[in-house]
Amino acid sequence: QVQLAESGGGLVQPGGSLRLSCIASGSIFSLYDMNWYRQAPGKQRELIASITSGGSTSYADSVKGRFTISRENAKNTVYVQMNSLKPEDTAVYYCNAETVVLKVKYGFWGQGTQVTVSS
Repeated sequence: QVQLAESGGGLVQPGGSLRLSCIASGSIFSLYDMNWYRQAPGKQRELIASITSGGSTSYADSVKGRFTISRENAKNTVYVQMNSLKPEDTAVYYCNAETVVLKVKYGFWGQGTQVTVSS
């Protein structure tokens, strides 16, 4: 079991920046692939950034070049640095941890943090 807690959301003007953090507890953080998802009102939850246990990263086209995911295993924390924010980035942002044990995938979610981009 992994418990995840996001922080860092808030209201920001278009063009601004935010850094979201997600701290994990309850298991060996370094073994998990970590993901950031977001869900805007009336839309499906979408995967925006991933970082594997080995440090490889990937991004959705909608955030590529603007968002950067990173992890600090010593602090059991994953981050997403969000720059050049747009109104369409407004959503609840969720942290997700995944691992595979004996060919079974396990996933855990945080409660989410609201990001609002508006002038």
